[in-house]
Amino acid sequence: MRAPIKQLVALPPDPIRRRLLKIGALAAAAMMVPAEAFSLPLLPQERSLVFYNIHTGEHLTATYWSQGRYVPDAMGDIDHLLRDYRTGEVKTIDRGLYDLLYRVSSVLNSSQPFHVISGYRSPATNAALAEKSHRVSSRSLHMEGMAIDVYLPDRSLAELHHVALSLRAGGVGYYPESNFVHIDVGRVRTW
Repeated sequence: MRAPIKQLVALPPDPIRRRLLKIGALAAAAMMVPAEAFSLPLLPQERSLVFYNIHTGEHLTATYWSQGRYVPDAMGDIDHLLRDYRTGEVKTIDRGLYDLLYRVSSVLNSSQPFHVISGYRSPATNAALAEKSHRVSSRSLHMEGMAIDVYLPDRSLAELHHVALSLRAGGVGYYPESNFVHIDVGRVRTW
């Protein structure tokens, strides 16, 4: 004799159980996101940067992001200010560097412009500097428009260094003897 076949009866949906499952799924997903992602400041709808080029004496305040996109004229102005002041050569600066500088300034709540020691460097300028100092890389990201050397007059160099490191968004070099911090959007590394 065969055992009787049991019929499965579908239970009506349980709204409490569904809610608990959704909460559990969201919690599991949140645990997969790196903790650093929660510590980064959100970027607002409008972003501005303020610079002072110590070599040329030029000042610039530029709203480089507005209404959900980069502002071409403002980016051109920043690219010009960050040019190789020795040769006059202008290069398009990596847009990620703008956003990184914005985050640094926001975290530090600085009211002063970034004082620019070095932005873009032409290959010729970089080679000449590398001949004079072993601390200048022959493959510097300055030549790619991906690096900047700066300080903020209203914040200590140690604070600027600490914040740049904490964002873990690229390379950070600390040069207290020369009074600047190198910030780039290459791979994460420190020196």
